[in-house]
Amino acid sequence: MKTGNLACMALALLSACTSKTGTATQNADTASHGAPTVPPANISHGEAPVGTALDSAPVDPAAPPHAASRLTRVRLEIHDTLIQVSKDVQYRAWTFQGSVPGPVIRVTQGDTVDFTLFNRAPMPHSMDFHAAQIAPNKYYVNVMPKDSLHYRFVAEVPGVFMYHCGTAPVAAHIANGMYGALIVDPRTPRPAAKELVLVQSEFYMTPDSTAAPKTLSWDRLLSLAPDYVTFNGRAAQYAEHPIRVNVGELLRLYVVNAGPNRLSSFHVVGGIFERVFVDGSQTSPLSGVQTVGVPVGGGSIFEIRLKEPGEYPFVTHAFADATKGAVGIFVAGRGP
Repeated sequence: MKTGNLACMALALLSACTSKTGTATQNADTASHGAPTVPPANISHGEAPVGTALDSAPVDPAAPPHAASRLTRVRLEIHDTLIQVSKDVQYRAWTFQGSVPGPVIRVTQGDTVDFTLFNRAPMPHSMDFHAAQIAPNKYYVNVMPKDSLHYRFVAEVPGVFMYHCGTAPVAAHIANGMYGALIVDPRTPRPAAKELVLVQSEFYMTPDSTAAPKTLSWDRLLSLAPDYVTFNGRAAQYAEHPIRVNVGELLRLYVVNAGPNRLSSFHVVGGIFERVFVDGSQTSPLSGVQTVGVPVGGGSIFEIRLKEPGEYPFVTHAFADATKGAVGIFVAGRGP
């Protein structure tokens, strides 16, 4: 009996010690995992605080109106410009028309684009339109400082396309802000919708503890380690300034991924896409899908209706990138 009692007591002590050790280890793991413990927003998937600002976001995401002519003249100037990547961070960008991304261009299938590029920057640049089917060696050539380039092309394929500087090293020119979106509407108009343009891209910054404007870190770019991932050139701007929509309203989102490195896994939390036109293809749209990848250099058209009032985050579901700024909020309400 005494031996049995001693064995039971030993087992009890061993169990208690194991339990305490396990709890202590678990607590230590929780304390040392390194991730933030305070959520930045008051909703699930809110990777940035949801703002209540009544003013509009720094970059208006509204799509421009449909083309009014079969000939669209596009004139872009290249400038080196200081931009705001976040409220507290400025960046020395290379830009089309002084903004990142550059202006949204919109034409109709079969229209002619008459394009002129002026280089007001101190180094060579060029232009590559993904919507064009022309010989790059003839048209996507370097334009020297204080020089210009002119060419035409016919936009034959509907969709949403990237345009960007194609001067080597292309990754540096894109990472510095030289990109934008071109919408080619089909000849038969799409149904009426609230239309928005979202260009995802990345910024790679040279480490600097001062408040001086940042510049490109080539090493971070080659390591695929962005400091910011943004929609329309500014981190979390559509979380700070949510986009207001109506319940049941058809939303048409033109999403371009300028990169230069990161896949966009585009997703609206709380919604399911009615149709997704991958790269704008009219022949076989996806239906009833949750998340669709937009490759670097690609673009897709997303259609969705939000079913009830509330706040709906839209993100890249690559959440490291959402945490770095690729997040916004739709606020759905009832009313006009």
